[in-house]
Amino acid sequence: MAAEPRVLNVNVGVLGHIDSGKTALARALSTTGSTAAFDRAPQSRARGITLDLGFSCLRTALPPQLGPGPGELQLTLVDCPGHASLIRTIIGGAQIIDLMMLVIDVTKGMQTQSAECLVIGQIACQRMVVVLNKIDLLPEGKRQSAIEKMTKKMQKTLENTKFSGCPIVAVAAKPGGPEAPESENPLGISELIEVLKSQAYLPSRDPSGPFLMAVDHCFSIKGQGTVMTGTILSGSVSLGDNVEIPALKVTKKVKSMQMFHTPVTYAMQGDRVGICVTQFDPKLLERGLICTPESLHTIHAAIISLKKIQYYRGALQTKAKFHITVGHETVMGRVMFFSPAPADFNEEIQENAFDFDKDYLYQEEYLSKDSNSSKEDKEKEQVGEVQLPRQQWALLEFEKPVTCPKLCLVIGSKLDTDIHANTCRLAFHGVLLQGMEDKNYAETFLPKLKVYKLKHKEGQVERVMDDYSVIGRSLFKKETNIQIFVGLKVKLSTGEDGIIDGGFGQSGKFKIRIPDGLKPETKTLLTVASKKKSKAGKGDTTKEEENSKNDSAQPITISLLFKRYVFDTQKKMIQS
Repeated sequence: MAAEPRVLNVNVGVLGHIDSGKTALARALSTTGSTAAFDRAPQSRARGITLDLGFSCLRTALPPQLGPGPGELQLTLVDCPGHASLIRTIIGGAQIIDLMMLVIDVTKGMQTQSAECLVIGQIACQRMVVVLNKIDLLPEGKRQSAIEKMTKKMQKTLENTKFSGCPIVAVAAKPGGPEAPESENPLGISELIEVLKSQAYLPSRDPSGPFLMAVDHCFSIKGQGTVMTGTILSGSVSLGDNVEIPALKVTKKVKSMQMFHTPVTYAMQGDRVGICVTQFDPKLLERGLICTPESLHTIHAAIISLKKIQYYRGALQTKAKFHITVGHETVMGRVMFFSPAPADFNEEIQENAFDFDKDYLYQEEYLSKDSNSSKEDKEKEQVGEVQLPRQQWALLEFEKPVTCPKLCLVIGSKLDTDIHANTCRLAFHGVLLQGMEDKNYAETFLPKLKVYKLKHKEGQVERVMDDYSVIGRSLFKKETNIQIFVGLKVKLSTGEDGIIDGGFGQSGKFKIRIPDGLKPETKTLLTVASKKKSKAGKGDTTKEEENSKNDSAQPITISLLFKRYVFDTQKKMIQS
């Protein structure tokens, strides 16, 4: 084995705003073109843009930080499309990127999509190199100062991200633009290769676990079979293994494998590989996932833990619809946010598990510093008391089922926002903790999810019956069945605790038992009120008018607090 020099593969994502010159840069860097590379698709050529994740690679000597001995570093360049409507593809590609190159047009600086790419990078990637492209467009005399100015600007932009202080390299990938003759040599490319080598690291790869591969290209070779090329997202694959194409529910045997035109018998996480199977029509799968049979699940809903993306403007509201990217699919889904119960706001974060034994609090929206909280919160905020939970979750309900790995990255975005609007359309990102495979999950699964709402109802004391009971009103509508509230505890604004005893008459009034008896001063208040009422009967004003007057003077309110679980089919009311 030792004779064969080792090849370390590092996936470099080339991301950036449309027309920043990503494909030209990949072409200038690359020495071996992979099959999906360089705007191969006819529709892509027609539009002059990259539609699909293009792949190509460059090989160079192994840099010293990656270990001794002969060997090669293979940088697989994943040229991600920049068109806003194609952001779904980028999110798909982001899961396999070890190092990101953010390409910026030096004459334009940060643009909407550059910002979105930066967000995706922060979610899915550990390291970044910024490439200022098209320096040939700057007049030579002012070139250096313009590059320095843009470099400073970029450093400022990246200051509060995890890429703060990352290398910034200026190049011209295709001097003179697309029409220029090929004889024009690119500028700065060898410096860029050195920077990429210095940033390369041994990505953490794990051959264990189920095999999962993102296929980006599928074609047939006469007399051989069908080749699926792509990147292995997890696990490993060997000659003779069975692999499943979950979208088609088909299982095939691996007949042969190649890595960049070299036959191999084994490949693992992070590798770019072509897998050949027989008797499979390539038209059925242009791109998608293949995996160890039965290792992916198809789900109709999911529980995720999530974080809001700071650049997203606007609140994340429960019941809103988002484009949800899970694994490699993007579907529409509706969200419901929930947080720990207030007492647990500071509990340790549970990374990859969800605890069904705990109670959770329903939220109308994701809680964040800028969420539309109530006025009281605003006042507390001035004092600096506002409490945010350390972790929040959402229930996602998909419009159509999605096939994905058990724990995977989830991104929510509003892709229908105007492409040209200058705003970030990525709203939140998170991890899928629990998928629901049963179509009838609302009946079979959701009742296990203990998310509750706090309910607060208020009514008023109508009059005293005796020392141990009063009659209340306005807590229930006329048509409410008061029987279901019998036995619930209430509190009077004068401090007494009471228990609802039953209905009183037909108009929604009810009787409250006060186990410890009414305080003398409460009785006085209530007797004064009822005396006024009886006088009102003799005068000319109608009872109603007079009533409302003394009510506003000193009504005694009754408050009823209880919690109700959102998915409880019996709608039970619970008091602690």
